[in-house]
Amino acid sequence: MLIATLIAVILSILQVDGKGAIYLTTKNGTFPISLTSLKSRDDATSQHTPNILSATAKNLSHDASPRQHDYWDTSDMLLSNYINSTYDDIDAYTFKQNSKRSINDAVSKNITLVLENLLKNYENSQLPTHGKGYPTVVQTNILIRSMGPVSELDMDYSMDCYFRQYWRDTRLSFLGPIRSLSLSIKMLERIWRPDTYFYNGKHSYVHTITVPNKLLRISQHGDILYSMRLTIKAKCPMELRNFPMDRQSCPLILGSYAYSNQQLVYQWQNSQSVNFVPGMTLSQFDLISFPYRNFTFTRREGEFSVLQVSFNLQRHTGYFLIQVYVPCILIVVLSWVSFWIHREATSDRVGLGITTVLTLSTISLDSRTDLPKVRYATALDWFLLMSFFYCIATLLEFAGVHYFTKVGSGEIVIDDSEWEELIEEVGGDAFAARQLAVRRRSSARSATNFSFTLPAQSNPEDSDRPPEQSAVRLTMERTTQTETRVPRWRQLLYCLAGDDRYRRQRQIEAGSRGHINSVSHIDRAARVLFPASFALLNLFYWMVYAFSNDDFAWSDNPMNTLSH
Repeated sequence: MLIATLIAVILSILQVDGKGAIYLTTKNGTFPISLTSLKSRDDATSQHTPNILSATAKNLSHDASPRQHDYWDTSDMLLSNYINSTYDDIDAYTFKQNSKRSINDAVSKNITLVLENLLKNYENSQLPTHGKGYPTVVQTNILIRSMGPVSELDMDYSMDCYFRQYWRDTRLSFLGPIRSLSLSIKMLERIWRPDTYFYNGKHSYVHTITVPNKLLRISQHGDILYSMRLTIKAKCPMELRNFPMDRQSCPLILGSYAYSNQQLVYQWQNSQSVNFVPGMTLSQFDLISFPYRNFTFTRREGEFSVLQVSFNLQRHTGYFLIQVYVPCILIVVLSWVSFWIHREATSDRVGLGITTVLTLSTISLDSRTDLPKVRYATALDWFLLMSFFYCIATLLEFAGVHYFTKVGSGEIVIDDSEWEELIEEVGGDAFAARQLAVRRRSSARSATNFSFTLPAQSNPEDSDRPPEQSAVRLTMERTTQTETRVPRWRQLLYCLAGDDRYRRQRQIEAGSRGHINSVSHIDRAARVLFPASFALLNLFYWMVYAFSNDDFAWSDNPMNTLSH
């Protein structure tokens, strides 16, 4: 009953104005209720939440009786306790958020004041160690996200990386509860930063989507971290003599553009200063190693501190084996088919030889499209030249066979007296005369070449022959018309000199003997010599180029062409 009466009294005497202030109404008048600060419930040192409300009757009449004064003191205490417990249960979360917001606003104002105080007398055109007698040290590290393509035509390479620089500027040191400040990139324009550039860079840029990819962080001691995401396109001088079994070393050289090593020194941060994102691969190369070092580079303006990292790459040969080497080998082997084609099939053998040469020309042109016009021959060029040589040698071999041994086939040698007799017989028709000469020559060959030898009538000289040779046989042997009375080297000289008199004499002799053209000794020798020599040359080629790669070494002056 007492509690219900108290609640009714509270509801009747409390009034709230439009601004949210709380007033206590008593019989002596209306009095304000003050709000005290509420500590966070998460405060480990606070065991109890203090009272929020305290009723203070500022205008109590001094003439009130002591009894009435005690009554209102008791009522004020009860009211204050009840309002405190009710406020804790309902509005604690809202009050906590407001408190945090107030703290953050205060911290933000404090950071702004700290930065403005730091930059009040700051000179961003002077080095952090200006006037101190020692250079400013800039430590660097790189995290490479992706790498490639590596272009042989332009002799350059590209990579996407996080480029980070660290230095100390004691002018930006501060005291406070915050250990480091992550600042907007607009602050970069107001502080000093190193003028780093890439000596062998061609076209590098900072990523700007969706905002410039830069980070600036300052610690209490003035240590500054400046990080950015870059795409770097740099020159890579290549030696392509062993292409495509080559190794390349692509450097990345960076340093200060204007400050000498007496003012600014670059250092790699630690032993892991150059790193790669796990799983990063290149399409045409294997990354063998990436050593890095610090060194001093001398220019006309003085000595400069420089950092260098070299990406040592070894090329994959699988693509070139499939697209160039294997097709060239197969085309060369295909050209050897002409050695087994009858030498009277002139058009077939010449057409096959020309086709192989043209196909090799197409492959050679395609393989050179992505290569620069260097002054020396690459390993691929030597292989293509070797393949060209064998295809052209196949054509020249058939030319020798055609000129040197193709006698009495399709060409009838007729003397003038015999030709006049044939013309008279056919009544002056030249075509009929030639046909008659062909029929007579064919009948003469048949009479000469077809002879039968019986075992019983064999001569004593034939007793040493094998049994299969002493049987009845057709003596139309396909042998090469080689005159034994003339040495072979002299026959070769006649062939190379193009002696028409010797060639005509050979035709007359072949026609008189009635022999039919056969497989040439040159073709028989070529069937063995061409494949054997090609295999030996391939073995030598792959031993020289595939297993004789030099080790990478630092160049004494890697920037002899980069001076300015």
